[in-house]
Amino acid sequence: MKTILRIALFAALLATMTGCDAFNSLTKSRSQTSLGSPYELIVVCPQQEWTGELGDTLRAVFTAPIPYLNQTEPLFDILRVNERGFTDMVIKHRNILKVVKDPALAEAGVTVQYNVKAEPQIVLTLQGPNDKSLTAFLSANRENIVHVLEKAERDRAVKYAEKYNEQNIRQAIKDTFGVDMTVPKGYVLATNDKDFLWARYEYPSASQGFFIYSYPYKGKESLSPGELLAARNKFAARIPGPSDGSYMTTSDVIEPDYRMFRMEGRLWCEMRGFWDVHGDFMGGPFVSYTTVDTATNRVFTLDCYIYSPKNHKRNYMRGVEHLLYLVKFPPQAQQQ
Repeated sequence: MKTILRIALFAALLATMTGCDAFNSLTKSRSQTSLGSPYELIVVCPQQEWTGELGDTLRAVFTAPIPYLNQTEPLFDILRVNERGFTDMVIKHRNILKVVKDPALAEAGVTVQYNVKAEPQIVLTLQGPNDKSLTAFLSANRENIVHVLEKAERDRAVKYAEKYNEQNIRQAIKDTFGVDMTVPKGYVLATNDKDFLWARYEYPSASQGFFIYSYPYKGKESLSPGELLAARNKFAARIPGPSDGSYMTTSDVIEPDYRMFRMEGRLWCEMRGFWDVHGDFMGGPFVSYTTVDTATNRVFTLDCYIYSPKNHKRNYMRGVEHLLYLVKFPPQAQQQ
């Protein structure tokens, strides 16, 4: 039901966008590159609203903590300005939410515009006749509005990866698993076996990585939480830790979260939790995505993890989550 609501709102936002003459004229003149960091949001809101219930709701929605990270981190980093401060570099920011109170409006709503003053850019305008209606609309549609902003960030990452990528790893994945997956620039192939591939992206003080594995599908039980966890630990053990005999495993301190969803008609199982290193002191969050390749009757898993003991983890985690949207099965591989 949540997915349906998100799609419905997004479609409504697009309809509003395409029907706006002002937006169409603005996009024709776009030429400048947008500013700001990923998951940073400019909120244009008057002082009275910002210090009242509406402001409290805005902060509750957009700075809600992300689950399954080692420390508390918000969905977005909010930078608030008033209308007078909405000038120069601010109007070129990548993510903008404008709050407009207009007594002439019959009800509250939201519109979306893309690439208004820079590219890539998304501008949401939350408008309504009074604070009460604005607060109520934001509370009722919080997941949908967050989804639109998160999708904008994801689409940018996917577009960048499609332009700058590691062709050798892409080819290795296709040769090993028969699946086309675009891998962002910077990843290095660490292991490539007949049923297991591991790639990693090393930063000075952090690391992103993913491993793909495949094994025979034995029926619906293969997609149960217990079976997926057992398979994960079996293949994760192939990733060595920093000391002799150490290896990656799934933390048993907090039970992983499990859900099933469909994307483009294909059923996926998501497992989200924390990983440890058996025999050493390392760990961090992970997310895995599992489906069935019916063309080969094998389970296919993309398992993503990060290691960032000193830095914030949100943007690193979002980066590996976006990898799922770079996976494409051959047309003959039907949905499970």
